[in-house]
Amino acid sequence: MLTDQTITLAKGANFAVFSTVLPSGRIQSQVMWIDTDGEHLLINTELHRQKVRNIETDPTATVTIFDATSSYQYSEVRGTVVDMVRGPEARAHIDALSQKYVGSPYKNTIQSERVILKIAPDRVRDVTVAA
Repeated sequence: MLTDQTITLAKGANFAVFSTVLPSGRIQSQVMWIDTDGEHLLINTELHRQKVRNIETDPTATVTIFDATSSYQYSEVRGTVVDMVRGPEARAHIDALSQKYVGSPYKNTIQSERVILKIAPDRVRDVTVAA
């Protein structure tokens, strides 16, 4: 279950590091925009990306969300991608994320199709360190 801190961080304009397992067994990490539906963490990407291929092979993922105002506060969520939402919902979601992070609809060229990766938490760790 997501914690209040994790939900707050995911709803804010905070960046996340999204880590998946490559076919070689090595870890691949990217800085991503993040969202939540209150139950899952949501990562929006495109179908042709390596991270999607990684998830199709091994659905385990780790997401670390950093507070933009204090890097000493973050949440780490280890979980499993339990659903991939495509189509108009995923396209609308990237526009909403872009509005949250940059204040306008998504302007980058979409090379394939947008997809929302829904990550169910297996373990959540909230950290707040006094600076």
